Amino acid sequence: MTIEHFRAALRAVPFRPFVMHLADGREVPVRHPELAVATSTGRTTVVVQPDDTLTIIDLLLVTDLEFRETADAA
Repeated sequence: MTIEHFRAALRAVPFRPFVMHLADGREVPVRHPELAVATSTGRTTVVVQPDDTLTIIDLLLVTDLEFRETADAA
């Protein structure tokens, strides 16, 4: 996963919710573009979850972005 792929997914018009699949098997939903941000280096991203917890992700560990009608984890 590159920062360019991630940023393109966040900037898509219209935005489509997606799930980030991680190398360890976890799934991190991104429900809205304002709930995710990448650091200036592009290596790390932070995603805010509905319960206001933060998920910090190394983008090198993201194996896939899955676009869904809603970004609820499977």
